[in-house]
Amino acid sequence: MPYIKESRKQEISAFGGCLRDSSAGDINYLFTQLCQQYLKIKGECYQTYNDLMGALEGAKLELYRRKIAPYEDKKIQENGDVY
Repeated sequence: MPYIKESRKQEISAFGGCLRDSSAGDINYLFTQLCQQYLKIKGECYQTYNDLMGALEGAKLELYRRKIAPYEDKKIQENGDVY
């Protein structure tokens, strides 16, 4: 996960309120828009595509590590393991 300065986090997170009543499609759209803006700024090349794929994959893995795995562990304790 990128560890960035608090001031930068606030700047980037300013759009957060728009997610209140959002759907998975809305979030997908937001990711797509961010990727398109990044592409427009950085230019179309292998490195830019690689950077985007790496950022998306890293965010996915961090979500799993920080949120999903602990949730799954909690549910195993509550309901029993399938293995």
